[in-house]
Amino acid sequence: MDQLAMSPGFSIPSIGTPLHQPEEDQQIMPHAYNQQTPSGMTPMGGGLSAYGMPSIGMGTPNKHTYAPSFAAPQSLIQPQTPQSLMSPMVPMQETKASATPSYQQQNSTGGGSVRDPDNIGSVNIHSTMGPATPMTPMTPSEPAILPQLQNIVSTVNLSCRLDLKKIALHARNAEYNPKRFAAVIMRIREPRTTALIFSSGKMVCTGAKSEEDSRLAARKYARIIQKLGFTAKFLDFKVQNMVGSCDVRFPIRLEGLVLTHGKFSSYEPELFPGLIYRMVKPRIVLLIFVSGKVVLTGAKVRQEIYDAFDNIYPILKSFKKQ
Repeated sequence: MDQLAMSPGFSIPSIGTPLHQPEEDQQIMPHAYNQQTPSGMTPMGGGLSAYGMPSIGMGTPNKHTYAPSFAAPQSLIQPQTPQSLMSPMVPMQETKASATPSYQQQNSTGGGSVRDPDNIGSVNIHSTMGPATPMTPMTPSEPAILPQLQNIVSTVNLSCRLDLKKIALHARNAEYNPKRFAAVIMRIREPRTTALIFSSGKMVCTGAKSEEDSRLAARKYARIIQKLGFTAKFLDFKVQNMVGSCDVRFPIRLEGLVLTHGKFSSYEPELFPGLIYRMVKPRIVLLIFVSGKVVLTGAKVRQEIYDAFDNIYPILKSFKKQ
């Protein structure tokens, strides 16, 4: 029976000539066939076909008789996969090796190993492996929201009287208009900051993004004043204000927030589009906008910014727009 009856919809290949899949031959490891056909056990006919399958031919049957796992014609309708080609042969007769305990029983009782050469032919490789379960994709966790410092205002005492006209004439990037503002406005590029220098010797430095940058910029301004001939010193440096901002990434119902927290907040959309929330501890003022943007100001140290946001975030989440 070399040829099956032809179906009107499709053709079935003959049993003797299965479909040849060259790419499958390259995916099968050669040692897989050696494990499936142990030494001393010769399948029917003793030969292997070009696909690694036992050839169905006339030969002297050995003690164990094997039949190919794809003997059913229905299995030939679908193309063979490397896993089906590598499936071990099932013995037709029960041998003494098949009467040995299973892999799980041997492990539980501490008995023989599956690698025993006497009973390796009766062990089903796939039965020792657990069922294949689909891998669950890892969902990335939401990153923690951390406020970023946008501006730091610091003050320093130069401890000497200053001639602002001389500073404005001899220093670069300096402007002085006593009718508008009674201080010299000086700027440097690195760190990118602005200084307000008063005739009393007091100086205010703004625009830095960190405490270190603010101190470095104030020292540079003091050095410029020294080079102009003034006996300037660097005393009483102090951070007066920190401004941070962040985005909670969801819209906020400001009307509900001001009704619930009216003691701490004020909201006048006709005057200012943001809600002003005055936190008691830490003593921080927050500007909350409907878009989810939050501005925190009034801190003396960086940790106060972080603590204030940790306190306000659960409240904002409860007033999230649906």
